[in-house]
Amino acid sequence: MNATISKLDEVKTGNWSGGTSPFKIEYGKIMMWLFLLSDAFTFTAFLVAYGAQRMFIQDTWPNPDHVFQSIPFITDTGAPLVYVGIMTFILIMSSVTMVLAVEAGHRNSKKEVVTWMILTILGGMTFLGCQALEWSHLSHEGFWFGAIPDSYLGAQQMGATQFSSYFFAITGFHGFHVTVGITVNIIILLMTLSNVFERRGTYLMIEKVGLYWHFVDLVWVFVFTFFYLV
Repeated sequence: MNATISKLDEVKTGNWSGGTSPFKIEYGKIMMWLFLLSDAFTFTAFLVAYGAQRMFIQDTWPNPDHVFQSIPFITDTGAPLVYVGIMTFILIMSSVTMVLAVEAGHRNSKKEVVTWMILTILGGMTFLGCQALEWSHLSHEGFWFGAIPDSYLGAQQMGATQFSSYFFAITGFHGFHVTVGITVNIIILLMTLSNVFERRGTYLMIEKVGLYWHFVDLVWVFVFTFFYLV
């Protein structure tokens, strides 16, 4: 009987007592990893479906160099992948500033955290603005959830229809994630300015939010590859 009680006490105070054991990871951080894993499955399903459709009707699929050759307010043709390259660079740089914000948080440097978080938020907003301009251009060209530009009528109609539907759905879903990330980053910034983390004695929350932001950036690399490069 005493041995049984001893075992129960060990369970309550040992690896399963709600601390960082058994993986030596804080509870909120491991929950964020589990959420990101489930979200990765969702994006994977979308991209696999897109790839299957493209393989099935690849002969009539639009050429990315043809579709993405404009730079808003500068040129409508002759610059394939330049604009999306700029978008990608902006998003990657926002991931760099997030890394710097997390590093500053580890040093409890409030001023630096605020600076890097502001730059991260601005980077995300700039990316969304660029995406909105791209969507506007493609809509003007006739690509809008199944609408077909004149240049893709006839034999290429099926490929153009599938392409436009998947493009707006998947990039829109990613854009939604960026919007959520920006919103959360703004909340974290306000909490930093209000000295919430200084009173807690830790900036660990910024690291958790940083995991989400890096995930959003990583997903974009795959979206970029599937739609713009392949």
